[in-house]
Amino acid sequence: MKRSSVRIAFVVIALAAAALVIGDLARDAAGRKLREAILAELQPVALKNCTLKRFGSANDGGYLMCEDLIEPLDSGYSYGVGSNDDWGCDVSRRYHVPVHQYDCFDPARPTCDGGTFLFHNECVGDRTAYKESRFFDTLENQIRKNGHIGRRLIIKMDIEGAEWDSLLAAPDDLLASIPQIAMEMHGFDDPKIVEVLRKLKRNFYLVNLHFNNWSCTSKAAPLPAWAYQTHWVNKHIGVLDSAAPLPAPMSPLNAPDSPTWPDCQLSTPRSQR
Repeated sequence: MKRSSVRIAFVVIALAAAALVIGDLARDAAGRKLREAILAELQPVALKNCTLKRFGSANDGGYLMCEDLIEPLDSGYSYGVGSNDDWGCDVSRRYHVPVHQYDCFDPARPTCDGGTFLFHNECVGDRTAYKESRFFDTLENQIRKNGHIGRRLIIKMDIEGAEWDSLLAAPDDLLASIPQIAMEMHGFDDPKIVEVLRKLKRNFYLVNLHFNNWSCTSKAAPLPAWAYQTHWVNKHIGVLDSAAPLPAPMSPLNAPDSPTWPDCQLSTPRSQR
């Protein structure tokens, strides 16, 4: 009887171990499938009427936008600021418009010689709420409170993963009114990422994709990193170049976020534009 009990115990343990292995394999396969779906949505295109220009820092903090599709411009919106907002300063000085800054985590108040910053001690989210004494509001409410619904705006967003819920909550008609959005996106393991990318692509062309080399990791494969800068141009103003290769080659104006760390980009040829 004792030997029989031992055998049964070994069988039970073996079956449990096998179940764990099968479960891990299933999760790995599902994770890989999700990352492949994210990459499938991140296919930048070329526009006939877009000349890319870098705004902001030479490395981390710099974003590419279509220079010839910015004006006329009423205001800029900079989400996620910290102690540096070179993008906002560049936009404000170049186009003589105020830049509304939103950050409820970092108490720093960046300044801009020759530009105008309007700082809001709040963050963007999917609803109006206080979270641990920090105030959050929706993208729509923030633009409305500034009297900018229907005005011509450009947006920069780098909010460490909060972009997914914030954009899911944004009405399609609001997004359809925004000419350009430069954004760093974060993550590779949440199904809502695919949902948000598809939502953006209803109204925008993705015209630039650059991976942040601070975040390179094999865990994100086939993505080379878990953070990636994207630029979105409204389909109302962008003219698709259907003869260009897909995905569009990466612009040489992109630069490593860290100039000293190894870079990690998708193996696509670089554009000469």
